[in-house]
Amino acid sequence: MCRSRKTTKSLYQRDAPALRYHTRVLKQTFRATPKPLLLASAGFFCAAFVAAGFSDFPGAEVGSYVSTFLIALPPGIALFRYLGARQALLALVSLSLFAYAIETIGVTTGVPYGEFRYGEALGPKVFGVVPYLLPISYVPLVIGAVGVAATAAGGFVARVCVATALLLLTDGVLDPGAVALGFWDYPGGGIYYGVPASNYFGWLISGVIAAALLLVVGRGWRSLPPPGVLDGLVISAAFWSGVAGLFGLVVPALLGVVLFVYLLRCRTLLAGSRSGID
Repeated sequence: MCRSRKTTKSLYQRDAPALRYHTRVLKQTFRATPKPLLLASAGFFCAAFVAAGFSDFPGAEVGSYVSTFLIALPPGIALFRYLGARQALLALVSLSLFAYAIETIGVTTGVPYGEFRYGEALGPKVFGVVPYLLPISYVPLVIGAVGVAATAAGGFVARVCVATALLLLTDGVLDPGAVALGFWDYPGGGIYYGVPASNYFGWLISGVIAAALLLVVGRGWRSLPPPGVLDGLVISAAFWSGVAGLFGLVVPALLGVVLFVYLLRCRTLLAGSRSGID
């Protein structure tokens, strides 16, 4: 008597439904993302190659100012529409002053990031220490991270934790690329593409304070924010992924791509949730 032999599906067959599902979700996410945001992300991804090739070119800091302002503009507009002019302006000023303060302390004392110094590519510095450009580049990251955290379950503490974790992941892409471009450097080097572990301890501290500050000034972000608050973070992820890829920084580049897709997905879900409420 012949016995029927059980057949098991191959690994590829078992994974096929999951692969199709994730592919479908990815397609839906890109279709739901506004085309101007996708074009801006693609443009800044390509701009990474220009930044790498002309970072030492005379007048390069002008390009830094223009590109940083363009990245900061969408989340800034979204924040004004969400919080109102008074609260948004208070939030931006508070975060900017905090950024100048903690970076000045960091450069002059080495606390909490470890010893580091800014290069000349970011332009003139306040008292020769911290670039004037700093808040314009840092604040949109905080706004985007808090925007993602606003969709998370839980209260104030949970949102601060989510936003801080996202800022740490963002710096895992940003910092190695910035070191490669000469925006700043760590004289003692570091284990992660020239970045020391102390830097991420610093980002942990500053992220907690910045996220808490924005939530407090914005009165807890009680309602869902507009998806535009994420746009600066999205474009930044695209740009720094391009920088990391260009310099062969494999882990930051892969992390940047994953972060970019994740942020687009969060934006899509946020837009859908708001339309459901509206």
